[in-house]
Amino acid sequence: MTVMQDPTLHRLLGELHARSDAQIAALKELDARREGPNPPDRHELKRLLSDKFVALDRDKAEFCYQLCCAIGARRIVEVGTSYGVSTLYLAAAVRDNIKASGGHGVVIATEYESQKAKAARANFEQAGLSQFIELREGDLRETLRTLEGPVDFLLVDIWVSIARTALELVAPRLRPGAIVICDNTELHRADYADYFAFLNDPANGFASMTLPFQGGLEFSIRQAGGG
Repeated sequence: MTVMQDPTLHRLLGELHARSDAQIAALKELDARREGPNPPDRHELKRLLSDKFVALDRDKAEFCYQLCCAIGARRIVEVGTSYGVSTLYLAAAVRDNIKASGGHGVVIATEYESQKAKAARANFEQAGLSQFIELREGDLRETLRTLEGPVDFLLVDIWVSIARTALELVAPRLRPGAIVICDNTELHRADYADYFAFLNDPANGFASMTLPFQGGLEFSIRQAGGG
């Protein structure tokens, strides 16, 4: 079974993506402000984004689903859940992997905003995927400290300034061959400098390339013996 062959999930994802797409114009205007001479400060930016989906694009989310199915991912970490759109794709992959070959699996998702976490949980319940998701609410620098491995797949879709911190926390738990996906690494390449510095350090054991999705999608593999 794939995401598109699940009528309930297909319908819900269509609704959520439509709501996310309706916010694109506002997000582009916000991006323009951030690049301008008077960018919003941290507090204003948080307020402006408080009701925004900031969801992973459909094609990127479907790609993540396919990757997780291809590697038989059972333990997935998502950094930056928001309303849970991409989480649903990841959880569907875990569900389908378990259905195909048995066993157990979970998506460990993270979200700082309590209102978004509440909405995400409602979406998980509506999709019938709650049993495959553990949503950790709060500061990821705390919620991911107790993470157990091995982790098969990591999705980083969070504030650029904290992307490296997230990767550093999860990296020790990534199994050899684990995949890490990070969004918009071409669009905000300069801002991701410290994230790339971590990836490119031979001591950390990653091979990485930027895939040509809109905004860029960083595809990284944890090599054997890395870290």
